[in-house]
Amino acid sequence: MFFDSDWETTPPPLSPELSGWLTDMGSLTMRLEATGHRFSVSVLQQGSSRVEPDEAGLLGLDSGARIYARHVALQLDGIAVVVARSITHIDHTDWIAILERGKRSLGLTLFGNDNGIIRDDMLYQDISAGHPLFALAVQQVSHSTHLHFPARRSNFVLNGAALNVCEIFLPALEDFL
Repeated sequence: MFFDSDWETTPPPLSPELSGWLTDMGSLTMRLEATGHRFSVSVLQQGSSRVEPDEAGLLGLDSGARIYARHVALQLDGIAVVVARSITHIDHTDWIAILERGKRSLGLTLFGNDNGIIRDDMLYQDISAGHPLFALAVQQVSHSTHLHFPARRSNFVLNGAALNVCEIFLPALEDFL
C-alpha cells in the first residue's frame, strides 16, 4: 500500500462520536440510513479526470494520469454531510461499470454479500486549503469558514483492480448525530 506523508494510519483528533463515524470499517451508507433521516446521493461530477499527486501511488499510476472519477455528496434530508471521490484506472471496466450507477449509493455494492471485493486499511487526514479535494468539500457547506475537514480513504480491490474511495466528512453531519 502506498502511504502519502500527509495521510496517516490513525485518525485526527475528533469528538468520540465523530471519530466513531470516521473509523467505522462498515458501510457509511448503511450508517447514514440508520440515522432515520432521508438519505440521498447527489452526483456532482463523473467521468474522465486526472489523478492527484497524493492519489497516484494508490492506483499505481503517475501523477496526472487519466483516471475515471465519481464525485458525490451524501445527503441527509437534502443537506450534504459527506462528499466522496471514487477513482479507478481509466481502463478498469469492472469498476467503471460499478461507478456508473446514477444516484444509487456505491456502498450498497462495496459492502454487498459475496461480491469478491476486498477493502484495504483506511488512511486519514484533515483536508485543508491547498489540498486538491478541499474545494470539493467547501463547495458543499453553507459557511466557508471551515479551515479543514476530516477525511478517510481506502482502496477496494476487485479482480486485482483497485478503486480508491475518499470520504470527506462535513460539519453538517454532527447536526444529525
